[in-house]
Amino acid sequence: MSKLIITEKPSVAMAYADALGVTNKQNGYLEGNGWLISWCIGHLAELASPEQYDEKYAKWQREDLPIVPKNWRYIITKPKQAQFKILRELMNREDVSEVVNACDAGREGELIFRNVYILANCKKPMKRLWLSSMEASAILDGFQNLRDGSEYDGLYQAALCRAKADWLIGINGTRLYSVLYHRTLNVGRVMSSTLAMLVEREAAIRAFDPTPFYTPVLSCGGMEISGPRCDSRDEAERIAAACGGAATVTNVERAEKAVKPPALFDLTTLQREANRRCGFTAQQTLDYLQSLYEKKLVTYPRTDSRYLTDDMASVVEDRVLIAANLCQVEIPEPDAIHAAQVLDSGKVSDHHAIIPTEAAADVSLSLLPDGEAIILGLVCWSVLRAVADDYRYSEAAATLDCGGTMFTVKGKAVIDSGWMRYEKQERTHTLPELAEWQVLEVNGISIKEGQTSAPKPYTEDTLLAGMENAGGKDMPEDAERRGIGTPATRAAILEKLIATGLVVRKKVRKQVRLVPSQAGISLITVLPEQLQSPALTAEWEHKLKMVENGELSPAIFLYEIEEMLRELVYEAKPIPGAEVLFPSGRPVIGKCPRCGGDVTESKNGFFCESNDCRFALWRDNRYLTAKRVELTRDMAKSLLDEGQVMVRGLYSEKTDTTYDAMLVLDDDGKRMHYRLSFDYAE
Repeated sequence: MSKLIITEKPSVAMAYADALGVTNKQNGYLEGNGWLISWCIGHLAELASPEQYDEKYAKWQREDLPIVPKNWRYIITKPKQAQFKILRELMNREDVSEVVNACDAGREGELIFRNVYILANCKKPMKRLWLSSMEASAILDGFQNLRDGSEYDGLYQAALCRAKADWLIGINGTRLYSVLYHRTLNVGRVMSSTLAMLVEREAAIRAFDPTPFYTPVLSCGGMEISGPRCDSRDEAERIAAACGGAATVTNVERAEKAVKPPALFDLTTLQREANRRCGFTAQQTLDYLQSLYEKKLVTYPRTDSRYLTDDMASVVEDRVLIAANLCQVEIPEPDAIHAAQVLDSGKVSDHHAIIPTEAAADVSLSLLPDGEAIILGLVCWSVLRAVADDYRYSEAAATLDCGGTMFTVKGKAVIDSGWMRYEKQERTHTLPELAEWQVLEVNGISIKEGQTSAPKPYTEDTLLAGMENAGGKDMPEDAERRGIGTPATRAAILEKLIATGLVVRKKVRKQVRLVPSQAGISLITVLPEQLQSPALTAEWEHKLKMVENGELSPAIFLYEIEEMLRELVYEAKPIPGAEVLFPSGRPVIGKCPRCGGDVTESKNGFFCESNDCRFALWRDNRYLTAKRVELTRDMAKSLLDEGQVMVRGLYSEKTDTTYDAMLVLDDDGKRMHYRLSFDYAE
């Protein structure tokens, strides 16, 4: 008997085959040593589109909304059908005793496998491989400790709910608002709320009115000492004029402070760091990290944990040694490696933090592609920082009285650089020794002018942070529970926003900002709160986690989504005058017979540009297609201008002949139809 292993990608299947000694290659799978190994090529099965439930859904019409399937269907696209057939045959082979789900150890990997398992009507026992490393030793250990597939039923239900919810919101939201505003408007459960964050920030920046301020500054004792911020120059000059030739120290405070090392990287913090330091997009970082994972050089990338489990204490010193060698820095002494700082099983969910693997000891950063070398380097630096001593410094603050106004100055001196030795050292300013009631000579007085700063535009670094914390501080300490999307999906969300033209990357000096396009701003302007609230979307993610943990029924989760959609469709109305938000840019061919608005041409016909008007001349009108008439621009123009147009060569089904007639447009303000007239003069 054999056991069938199903992976997400061929490259992962090959890695498992190497570790298990499976060498016999077949068409679409490998065989040997009691194992069969095959793969899915990502999502083999996808949720069917609306028109595959009913042909009428091919045309987008408000009266058909909301579209809520009673029995969900899946499709397998032609390029993937051959591999699905191979998997189905392998699953149902008589000599296969059980099937091992070796897809990605997360929500999407579970969904990819289960869809294929169910569609293949497989009844074989199911096991689950759950790895955090692609090293041969970790793979062998994982296969010796396979878990029962039923342990991940909750994860599958959460993944299924996520897919169905995104389908329901995406299909219905996109169709509803596209119909209302006569143009394709892409709406998504997660995409729209992320866009709303960008639009809100852009609005705050545009509305910001900088306010000038003025600060009197003393020069004395080799120091610049700042006075109070003033709203007017006159006020600052009055303070400066009152200052004499001396200032008296009225208070001196000194304190020692310590900053703990930052924790290890999870995916989001690594993406943020790579964007801030190197300008990498979130997707680039994920791609480089995934490649390093498949090369067995780092542990599992799509993690939301920043700690290691308590039982990993023995590996910490080894990984610090590897990190120091790769970064070409001095290896810390054993007593300077504080492993306990990175160990906390209670803060590890599905996967521990990202660290280099044992195999990374055998590579050189110089031999890796540039992007991968940079990311592996960042991972190594994070390990060195995380186990190092606290960064300790002394801070001093002094208050001086000059002319009856209080001036303040601060200084800082490093006591122990600790983990900061692995960072670019900050500049410090040390205060001279000062004593209370000491009198200092004032060498000069100046007034510095400044102005208040606008909110900063989002970068991928700051937007990822905003997405992660979108649910607010009151949500539980769990990235998936309090954020928009998950660490594994946020990069794809950003790329989709850019691909659909709703967001643009804008380079300003050395910084790349994420800025909503005019189309993105217009879309958020017309979307209701339910579809754009980051807090609401974060709450949905929280409920998906509850589904995963068995705390919420999948049926209840989807019922709430469906009810929201029904209310949305019932209440949705176009915003008056919204034509200015979505200019089509298409040439006008005539005036609407109902409202007098402009009628323009698009792919499917000729439509009124007014959002509250539903007048349309469809190209695929059944009356015309039955008579084999193609509605042209000139014909549409005549119908709009004169209400009729001469058509030659009309087809008669009864006589199988052609004839000529006047095509007349009749419209009662609610419905439009055609009729023929033979009362015309040649």
